[in-house]
This record gives sequence, C-alpha cells and structure tokens, in this order.
Amino acid sequence: MGSYTDVLLVTANVGSLFDNLGEIESDWLREFFKTVHTYKPRFVALHFQEVGGKDYMLNMGHAENFFWNIESSEEMREFDRVCIYVDSNFKAVETFTALGSMYFIHKSLKNIYQYDFNLKDFKAISGQNKCIGCLDGVSMVEKEKFPKNFWPDFKWSRKGYMRTRWIIHNQGFDLVNVHLFHDASNLIACNSSPSVYSGNREKALRYVINRVSDGSYTALPFFLFGDFNFRLDTLSLVQTLSRSADVQTVKKDSSNEVEKIICEEKDNDHKVLLHIETKLFQYLHQAVFREDNGRALLKFDKEMNAFQDVITEEDILFPPSYPYSEDYTKPTQYMNTRCPSWCDRILMSHSASDIIHRGEEGDNTVVYNTLGSNVCMGDHKPVFLFFALKTNGH
Repeated sequence: MGSYTDVLLVTANVGSLFDNLGEIESDWLREFFKTVHTYKPRFVALHFQEVGGKDYMLNMGHAENFFWNIESSEEMREFDRVCIYVDSNFKAVETFTALGSMYFIHKSLKNIYQYDFNLKDFKAISGQNKCIGCLDGVSMVEKEKFPKNFWPDFKWSRKGYMRTRWIIHNQGFDLVNVHLFHDASNLIACNSSPSVYSGNREKALRYVINRVSDGSYTALPFFLFGDFNFRLDTLSLVQTLSRSADVQTVKKDSSNEVEKIICEEKDNDHKVLLHIETKLFQYLHQAVFREDNGRALLKFDKEMNAFQDVITEEDILFPPSYPYSEDYTKPTQYMNTRCPSWCDRILMSHSASDIIHRGEEGDNTVVYNTLGSNVCMGDHKPVFLFFALKTNGH
C-alpha cells in the first residue's frame, strides 16, 4: 500500500495587493487561511509575483510585514518549519525579479528535505528559514532574471523564475516560481495569431523548462506555477465576437497607426459591442467571461499547446483569473483594461502528473481552482492546486 502526503500549491500575483494596501490584504489572508483549513495540507507552497507592487520602492517595506502576517498567524501555527525566499532587492537592477516563495511544513510531516544547489545535496529542514532581500548567495534557491538580450524590441522588466527542490518521503520534485511577459498593447495583440507577445512567452517558458531539465542537476518531476501571462488568442477571439458587427479601425491623424478598433452591432441601433485601445478592452456582454466558468473561451486559450510534449495541466474549471476589478465592492467583475485570461496557472511535467494520486473514478482528490472567487483579491485571483502526493514510505 502506497502512502500519500497532502500538498497545497498556490500562485498569486500580489502587485495590486501592495498597491492598495490594507483594504485587500485582510480578505486575501482570510481566503488563504480558509483554504488551508478546508484541505488540511501537510506541505504548502506559495509562489508570489510582483512583490511590492508597481511602486516597489515605496512598498517593499510592507512586503516583510505581509509575509510575517502569514507566517505568524494562528491559522499556520501547526506548521513548525517555514522557508521564505523573497527577491526584494530592487537596487540590483540586473537581477531583481520581485518573486517571493514561501513553504510551510506541518509538524506531522517528518521525512522532508530541501536541496542545496551549491552542495548538490539535500538538507533536513528545521525552524524558520528566512531570506528576504538579495538572494544571490542563497544556495537553497536557483533564481534568474530573463536575459536582457532575449527580447531586443521590448522593455526589459523584472521577469524571471526561481526554483526550489524537495524530497518528501523519498519522492523528489522541483517547484518553480515563474513570471512571464504581459501584453503591453491590446491593439498589437490583435495584429496576428498567435500574437508577438505569445511568441515571447513561448520562448521564455521554453528557456525555463530547458534550464530545469538541462542536466546540471538530476532531472526530477517539476511543478511550474506562477503568472504565465498567457492570454486568449485575441485576433481569433475578436473575429468571433464581432462576427455580426460592423468593424471600424480608427487611425491617428498624423500617422497610419491604429488608435482604436470599434465593433458596432448592426441590428441594435449601432450599439458598441466591442471597443479596443492599447489599454482598453470593453465588451458589451462581459458576463460571457464568467458564464459556465468561461468555458466558451477555453478554445482561445492556446499558449499551452506548444508544450504538450513536456508539460500538462489539470482541467480548468474556473473563470479567467485576470484582470479583476480592484474595487472592493465588485469582486466578480472584470476591469475593462484587458481581455480576461487565464494568466495564473499551475503546470507540471508529465512525470509530476504521475506522482499525483488520482483516487477512484469520481473521487474529488485533485482540486484546481481560484482562491476568493467572491472576494476582492486584487486584479489577479490566486490559483491553487490541492492533491495527494504519492510517496514512498513514512
């Protein structure tokens, strides 16, 4: 008879949480603690992106407080070992990623080790291990900002990945915190299918997967979770949404550059069905993005397709995780800034999928969902995966 360890993986882009400090944080924490209480995991991994928010120079001080609020909470007191790695040293422009990873180990979980990338060996974990600031000399994580020359045409930003490696009861695996590039302009995203941004993300993700499996260390099953910024195939989506509409392309007077795309309903008094600008994506029937958990849109979610040979994902049964309104009173409404998309994901190698216990047919042993679906969590809803890890022995 095999043994199992219950694991909870969570990814959260917390940029807007830091930009609206106070009002979102307490609800955010409550939703997270509620999930821990519901599923009672023995190992919890939290991956954060955009720690400190857009104004990270101002807000980075609050970041330590936020991590402390989680770590010192009554709800997490059964977890007697904690490992925290936060890349908050924004002065190191060449290496700063604003990624943060927190790992909690329940007092009942005895046989767990973490990898030291310098020693190339696993170490037993005890107590609180906190590294907040510069992670360059920290051997328990491997962290990299994407190289500057990767995208010569785009602004270099604090995107990258951070990896940790674990053994629970003789079962080893990697956990990789990832933040990929966003769509800077909705108009450019509409230009081609797939979009130029989608091509950039594919290149970056391929780079991460190659790094994690390149043979520098023994290859292990891996879970990649973070803000992949995957977007719907905007051109195909717009063509579908505007099938029975009059489409106008408005150009700037001085240049031939497109300034906006406006689709009007022919049979409805020319009501504007869809209005797109660089940072505006306004669709009249917004409910479609949440109806039946956005299932009608999944066929436009194509960025994973290029990776089916190496990674897989549980079925998505929740609405797009971004961009939710940051207005406290509208927790289920999307902002009209971007087309709603499943940006926040938990992906895994096929070998990682094999170490998830599936239970009998119809058992709900694996849960893939958003946190705080009816609560304002900021512009990204965190996404979690709960499962029983197959382990060898006790």
